[in-house]
This record gives sequence, structure tokens and C-alpha cells, in this order.
Amino acid sequence: MAEVTLYKQDASAAGTAQLKDSVFANEVNKDVLHESVLNFLANQRQGTRSVKHRAEVSGGGKKPWKQKHTGRARQGSIRAVQWKGGAVAHGPRPQDFGYRLNKKVRHVALRSALSAKNAEGGLTVLEGFGIAVAKTKSVAEFLKGFKADKAKVVVVAEKLDEAMKLSVRNLPRVHATSASGLHPYHLLWAEKVFITKGAIAKLEEVLG
Repeated sequence: MAEVTLYKQDASAAGTAQLKDSVFANEVNKDVLHESVLNFLANQRQGTRSVKHRAEVSGGGKKPWKQKHTGRARQGSIRAVQWKGGAVAHGPRPQDFGYRLNKKVRHVALRSALSAKNAEGGLTVLEGFGIAVAKTKSVAEFLKGFKADKAKVVVVAEKLDEAMKLSVRNLPRVHATSASGLHPYHLLWAEKVFITKGAIAKLEEVLG
């Protein structure tokens, strides 16, 4: 087990905490991390792009000219795909791009991301993190105390309450999540990760 400094929310030291090597000192599996990031980005896609096919384009109910003896190619509708203003053939339709990775792969990816962040010194362990009233200023002051107000930050708590959600939503470089909602993508994106002692216990219970 590795021993790290434990901090209070006001950036003062509060003793030490221990991190399990099986979770925070693993060999980093880059292939699995890459697969996990691709999965995360695919699941974020809305897939709402769409074009109109023949049944959806308005007009074109009448045959533009008779079938034979005009010298022109036969046409059934002015809304066919070859006409300007017509339908689109084989165009994009609403689609769900999401897919699931199996549990073993997800766990390996999360252990790898936690280990990589810990190895580079980007992990700060907090005794606890709580906000009584939803205020962006409270989070901004917390980050300033750790000199992380200019960095991309992820705050991981045991549980994510409503006050914390509301407090960070106006800070574009800050993401707050619960231990169960933590994804390797968040850890790779962040420059600084603040994680509570309770969140560590939960992660070690699941991943250890």
C-alpha cells in the first residue's frame, strides 16, 4: 500500500491515507484505455442527424409527363432522388451509436487510469468534500486554495449531491462525479483529480 497526504477541504493537511496497490499502482494498459475512451465518446453521440426519404418529401404526387413518346427519360415524380428538391437516397437516419464494454474491461481501464494519474502526481486525496449551499464561488475558492483554479479538474466524491452539481455547472473546466459514475475518460481529461477518502474506499471495494 502507498501512503499519501490527506487534505482537508481548506487545503490544510489532515494526516495520511493509504491507497491499495491493486487499484492505484497497476500497470497501465493503453489498449484498454483507448477502447474505453472510444466507448465513452460513442455513447455521447446523439445520433439525431436525419434526411428525408421518398415517403417524407412533400409534393411530387403527379407524374411530371406521360410515360412514352416525349423523347425524355421516364419519370414518376419530381421528388425522386435525382431531382433537385427531391428525396435523399441512403442518407443518414437517427441512430444509436452507444454500446457496452464488459465489466472486466471497464475495471481494467479504470484501474489503469487511476494508476496513471497517481503515478504522475495528479491525485489529491481529501478527507471529505461537501457544500452546504449551492454556490459556484465555494468551488472556486476551494480550487484556489489548492492552486488549481486554472487547471482542468475532476472532483470525485462518494456520492454526488444536488448542491455540488449546481455549484460546478458554471465552471467549464471542472467536472464533479460520484465514485460509481467515474469514467477513465474523466481521469485522462483532468490535470488535477480531487478524490475523497469515502470515494477511494468505494473504488477499492469494487476494483480491488
